[in-house]
Amino acid sequence: MPTEPCNGMLILCLRTYDNVTFPETHNAFATEDDGIYYPASNHRTGFDAQWSAGMRAFMIDTHYDNLNDKTLSGVKLCHGSDDRGFSPCVYGNVSAVDWLSELDEEMEDNPQDVVTVLVENYVSAEHLEQVFIDSGLMDRVFLHEINQPWPTLQEMIDNETNLVVFWEQGDDERHPWVHDFLSHSWTTNYGERSTSEMNCDVHRGDGNQVVYHMNNWLSNQIGLADPTQAEEANDVDFLVERANECWEEHGKRPTFIAVDWWEEGDVVRAAELINLQDEAED
Repeated sequence: MPTEPCNGMLILCLRTYDNVTFPETHNAFATEDDGIYYPASNHRTGFDAQWSAGMRAFMIDTHYDNLNDKTLSGVKLCHGSDDRGFSPCVYGNVSAVDWLSELDEEMEDNPQDVVTVLVENYVSAEHLEQVFIDSGLMDRVFLHEINQPWPTLQEMIDNETNLVVFWEQGDDERHPWVHDFLSHSWTTNYGERSTSEMNCDVHRGDGNQVVYHMNNWLSNQIGLADPTQAEEANDVDFLVERANECWEEHGKRPTFIAVDWWEEGDVVRAAELINLQDEAED
């Protein structure tokens, strides 16, 4: 029997990855601490604060800082769209290698934690892979075969493959380490205008998969992350109630609860309460 907690709780060690709820930050790098300010930011505080609070799943976006010179050194974490003819990195950017290296250091210091990264990727698969290699994370990556059972957290930890990476780019046989999130998982809708609009319907991905993201952030009328409603959206009671609704509807607890403005409310506590439950509660 495990004697050290996994992701902060002993009871999680013998649970399979898909039977754990992980708190997740949407656009985890897009923070005021990282020099990315509203309207491009999604949080005030950066990776260190997120990790210290208990975040163990992170959504990041990889872009080139110069669309006319797509080099490995130009791979940054930026928030925005490439389709305006210039890189969104002009609004602020973070070195992808530096950010991921920080994650690697924390995982080195906290070997009993299982971590997930979901990449919205706009760089070549080869460059993305090299960034993970250069940061030291590649040796930690878990390889999941589609439709195969997920291991327990302790098995992943014992095998030193306690990092799961998804991306939003489709299956790539040459890079099986980065799992297509639409094949290996699914997500609820995102960016609604109010909490009353949120539901548990399958928005994208394969609804037959056992891993899923309960997206839980709101957008304002022009589609920007809305800090004014974050306290309501991230309220512990609301998050737990919504997670239970999704659990009831889909027969399993959400794998991830993803939020903006994580400092408001307490998504880490909400995930902990869901993990303490053995079954969905009304």
